[in-house]
Formats: sequence, structure tokens, C-alpha cells
Amino acid sequence: MPDMLNADLHCHSTFSDGTLSPEALAQRARERGVQLWALTDHDEVSGLDRASAAAAQQQLAFLSGVEISVSFGETTVHIVGLGFDWQHPGLRAGLARTRGGREQRARDMAAGLEKIGIGGAYEGALRYVGNPDLISRTHFARFLVDTRVCRDPAEVFRHYLVEGKPGFVPHRWARLQDAVQWIVQAGGMAVIAHPARYHLNGGEEHALFSSFKDYGGQGVEVVTGSHFPHEYAIYADMARSFGFYASRGCDFHSPGESGTDFGALPPLPSGVQPVWQALEGRILHPHPHPNASPPPQAAVH
Repeated sequence: MPDMLNADLHCHSTFSDGTLSPEALAQRARERGVQLWALTDHDEVSGLDRASAAAAQQQLAFLSGVEISVSFGETTVHIVGLGFDWQHPGLRAGLARTRGGREQRARDMAAGLEKIGIGGAYEGALRYVGNPDLISRTHFARFLVDTRVCRDPAEVFRHYLVEGKPGFVPHRWARLQDAVQWIVQAGGMAVIAHPARYHLNGGEEHALFSSFKDYGGQGVEVVTGSHFPHEYAIYADMARSFGFYASRGCDFHSPGESGTDFGALPPLPSGVQPVWQALEGRILHPHPHPNASPPPQAAVH
């Protein structure tokens, strides 16, 4: 796999909180010029069989992926796993435990909204859930937008679903050490997802990166739809400083919601080592099909 590659290694399907199937995501990625793709559903790998098959059909190189929610101090942090064996029993058992608390959390969120006059939120959110074990704040946001309580998901989160608001309920996720070990023991690479989103101060962020490295983590998302352009350089420097591989992904959820689509990200900054260099042996390459059309011409990143 060459150094320069249009890779997108972070997105979500109907198996977690996305609105498109794995097949539709694979098609969308290829149509927008992606050459290497990973599906990274939240705490769930059940969509990877379909995703890998869809990638092969679309003549897309594919990496297995997952995004694991972890508790680091008082902050929820997301760790992406790439290139692992998704049948690994230790990984699957750990993810099942992480998913286990979501239903009660969702019921508690609905109860908080009921107290301020917003009824039926749990049942309403369930209408948007492909996998009830993975009900999340995103599904509540879709319900509140579609019932015109709020104009858009951002307004929902500001007024109802963040700390101090009526629908916010904290959840204790996996430990950072456990999540990294599940990924590594399954043969994959652990990557810190969209680090700028956590709003950690300098000391807290250094502690996160140091602990992550000590536990066996090897990568960080540098270019992502959740970062502002000036943050690409900041996290490229962090990657170089900690000796991490750099990853890239749009964090796509839905055509109507996501600010960044496949194919819209800029290249990784110069001087970083892309994660796909280290993961070359774990990439599933499609077999050329005699009747396959060539992939779209796109900028190679």
C-alpha cells in the first residue's frame, strides 16, 4: 500500500448510530474516491461481515474497525481499533460488556426529559435504532429534531443532552487499558479518535496520550471531520512527539447530519507515518473482477 492513499478509516452504519447500511456506505465511499475504507461502529462489530463483503464488491481495500467508548477520569474518550480479527472472543466479550449499560442509561435520559414535559422520548429514540443495545444520545437527538422540539442535533445537545441539562446521564464505559488490550490481543492497532473533541487541558491530554501508549496504543486521528483545520497540525505534532501512526477518517454518520463526507478530507500533514503503512498485512484487498469499472479518479492522500 503506497504512502499516498485516499483512506477513510472512521464511519458509522445502522449497526450503531449511522443511518446507512454497510453496503450503502461502501458504495458512497467508493463513489467519492476512497481507496481504503474501514467501518468503525460504536462498541459493535456485527456489521463487519457485511462491510467486508460490500467493500470487495465495490473493489475497495478494507480494514476491520470499531470505536470503543472508554472512561478516562471524568471524560468519555473514544478509541478506534483497526485491522483486528473481529471474531476474536476476548474482543467480542469486552464489547458486549461495554454495550450492556446503554438501555438503562437511555431510560434514565428519557425520565429526565419527561420531568420537563418531553414525553415518550425512549420509545421515540428507539424508532431510529438499528441495534437496541446501542441506543445513544444521537438517537434521542433525531427524535427531538423530528418532533420539532429543536431545529437540529446541535441544539438538542446544547439544551438537553450535555452535562447539567435534563437529559444528560453519565455512563461508565470500558477502562482505557481494557479497550486497548482487547484491540491489540485481537491483532489490531488502537487509535485515539478525534482527540480535539475532548477539550482536555494540556496536562490531561498528555496523561491520556502517555497512558494510551503505555497500554499498547499506537495511533491517533490527525485529520478527521471532528477537527478544525488548524488542529491537523497540532495532532500531527503530537503523533510525531509520541511516535504514533497518524489516521484519517470523516466520522460519517448520515447524509443529512454529517458535516464532512467521504472524499472531502485533506491529506495527512507531511512528516507523519500513516496507520495503513503499519497495517498493510491486515488490509483485505479486493480480487479484481473482470467486469468491474475502474474506481473514480480522485485526489490521492
